[in-house]
Amino acid sequence: MIQVDPGRAIELDRLAMDPPINTLVGLLAHQAARSPDREFLRFAEGSWTFGEIDCWTSRLARRLIAEDGVRPGDRVAIMLPNVVEWPVAWLSILAAGGVAVPVNSSYRRADLEFVLRDSGARVLITDAAHAPLVDEVRAANEDLAEVRVVEATPLGELTRYPADRPAVAVAGDTLANLQYTSGTTGFPKACMLTHDYWTRLGWVCASATGLGPDDVALTAQPFSYMDPQWNTALCLTIGAPLVVLPRFSASGFMAHVREHRATFCYVLGSMPTLLFKQPPSPRDRDNDLRIVLCSAIPAALHAQLEQRWGAPWREIFGMTESGVDLVSLPENTADVGSGRLGQPIPTKRIRVVDPQGEDVPEGEPGELITSGEPMMLGYWNRPDDTARVLRDGWLHTGDLAVREAGGYRLVGRIKDMVRRGGENIACAEVERVLERDDSVVATAVVGVPDELFGEEVKAFVQPAAGVEASRATAQRIINGARDQLARFKIPRYVEFVADFPRTPSERVSKPALRARAAEHPGLTYDLRPPRDIG
Repeated sequence: MIQVDPGRAIELDRLAMDPPINTLVGLLAHQAARSPDREFLRFAEGSWTFGEIDCWTSRLARRLIAEDGVRPGDRVAIMLPNVVEWPVAWLSILAAGGVAVPVNSSYRRADLEFVLRDSGARVLITDAAHAPLVDEVRAANEDLAEVRVVEATPLGELTRYPADRPAVAVAGDTLANLQYTSGTTGFPKACMLTHDYWTRLGWVCASATGLGPDDVALTAQPFSYMDPQWNTALCLTIGAPLVVLPRFSASGFMAHVREHRATFCYVLGSMPTLLFKQPPSPRDRDNDLRIVLCSAIPAALHAQLEQRWGAPWREIFGMTESGVDLVSLPENTADVGSGRLGQPIPTKRIRVVDPQGEDVPEGEPGELITSGEPMMLGYWNRPDDTARVLRDGWLHTGDLAVREAGGYRLVGRIKDMVRRGGENIACAEVERVLERDDSVVATAVVGVPDELFGEEVKAFVQPAAGVEASRATAQRIINGARDQLARFKIPRYVEFVADFPRTPSERVSKPALRARAAEHPGLTYDLRPPRDIG
């Protein structure tokens, strides 16, 4: 049993409080004044204190106003990899009263054109590696030709600008980000997120975990995604350093945790499974982790993840639209291995409803909906989409959940289902079972057309290193699922893949997977049992 540090008791009443400082600009100013020499950001290229980042962001904000004409409410895009200039650009834009538009640094021409046009960004901060793409987009699109390009600037090149923050009014309800969702179904939508949204996220996560100034947080996701940003808000809240890795690598992640003496990290999607599939090492418990927060901890691996690395792993649930809704506190050991998401944070209400919006009984699946703070203001320039998702003050998440044992457990996505005959099959449920096999790294389950049943279940399987991608392997994996799944949920088809296309949040992009499979079809094994009548 993993023991929770009794000396770091969680102040539960703090979760219900409003953050005392409700702007990111204010948080940075507070930490810079209180602890200017404390480390704040650590990247591969070096580390910077709160005082240094405060000076850098103030000078860059002054430059954006004086040279680039940025005014309150103007959208400023950021297209950079995981380098220190990313959070500096973000905080500078906010200090200037602007609205940050994070752009995935792996985007190509069509993606970049869409985000710049949709957001109405007037300025784009980027680097030399991405400048040719930006120039190509500006040259090819008359309506984007006037977008001003600012190269990410080192602190030493900004000394002609004052180091004090601009006198720009910024409040908790000031729009901070147009945060684009991963876009797994068509082009992404931009969530309108305020300063209060980010500061609440930092406040809640600090209060729920008991983190403080002596901790070290670590992240490995692209900074354009929301998680490194809320990790930044967390570290601004507690006055602790944030370590930012260039990218996520399952083989090297825990070595970085040890190297940087990280006490906290957040992982999501397939990351826990990919980490667990790495060969065990005698050094696995040689780390300083106090707690790991995760979205979608594999229930079957939960206890093993804790035992292997010697720290509590706890579920946190939210979306870009809603920030944080549910969290399992460190002392909630009964949640381990249950698949439950924990309890609603005090500033949120949660319901599980049927298609008519009526609450379903405990133990029955329905859509999880949420209300309260933090919450997006809506989707940028998409009133119809906003109205469909935010109804009567409730955000409809699209997640299927059940209420049980005083908590909530996800069972799938409303749209991520296979309709086989008269049965609805949650793809996530089948994927979780298949991934319990030691020879499987990750899976993606989809529906494929079938004349008899309408759809049949197909599993794309990424095998572990050294595992033969053969019919015999496919049959063994499927046979192992037969005592865990109803017969109609068992995949009929299996196709082995070397990897999966992924969203910035490390979830499998099924649209991209389908497109890749259509363009380059692989060998598919039909494993229909004899005399299968459904």
